[in-house]
Amino acid sequence: MPLVSTGELVSAAAASATRADQHPYGIAAFNVITLEHAEAIAAGAERAGRPAILQISENAVKFHGGRLTAVAAATAAVARASDAPLSLHLDHVESAALLRAADGEGFSSVMFDASRLSYGANVAATAEAVAWGHARGIWIEAELGKVGGKDGEPPLGAHAPGVRTDPAEAVAYVRDTGVDALAVAVGSSHAMTDRTAALDHDLIGALRRAVPVPLVLHGSSGVPDAEIRQAVAAGMVKINVGTALNTAFTGAVRGCLEADPRLVDPRKYLVPAREAMTGTVAAFLKVIAGEP
Repeated sequence: MPLVSTGELVSAAAASATRADQHPYGIAAFNVITLEHAEAIAAGAERAGRPAILQISENAVKFHGGRLTAVAAATAAVARASDAPLSLHLDHVESAALLRAADGEGFSSVMFDASRLSYGANVAATAEAVAWGHARGIWIEAELGKVGGKDGEPPLGAHAPGVRTDPAEAVAYVRDTGVDALAVAVGSSHAMTDRTAALDHDLIGALRRAVPVPLVLHGSSGVPDAEIRQAVAAGMVKINVGTALNTAFTGAVRGCLEADPRLVDPRKYLVPAREAMTGTVAAFLKVIAGEP
């Protein structure tokens, strides 16, 4: 089916919290690195009967030689061939050149990441990105607070300075930048390979009450199912998952090669790797949808 817009998927999920005829649900966004990732996300969404967002990060673009067009075109083609409602999102963009490259490549949304900058510089850079995106019909997400684990950084301690997003600051940030969604720091961390993160659910509730745009949880691979369900019930809308797919992929490949060290045909290990990711996607989608 045709690509749907990220804004449409996120808005529908956000609205579920206000409807008496359904329970709140979130929308999952999964990171694409290889073609097999994209195929697994589409297949997992079909298996779960849920919509999803396929997102390509700036780091994934760097992995593909810094060229966005090929990986974007392949991911979009997989999404369009699927029966599931899927959107295409460009994630954790720090480069202004990459931000502008999103136009015309099938992306309906971009997460512009100026979180490494000072607060004032973050606001200025993000407001400029929002103005550029909105002029082209592109939905813009940003981040406030420190979600650790980026680019090999260690997870941040729960009480480290600036780790938690402050609700009052978040209100001002959204007002001054005009962003469509806000990624907040509430206890998760990027690149976790064990699911032991404990979220600050009181803070999630306070942010939901204060901030007028949908909230985004980054680093959800390290968050247990029960914590994700509780976070969605408290007001989280877009739930990002990346490392969990890579863990499934690598585990399947490693198992195949250990079982047969003479194996050289990549199809023999990429098929089980893709299937492992498909199962992981379907499982996360059911949790994020609030299913048991």
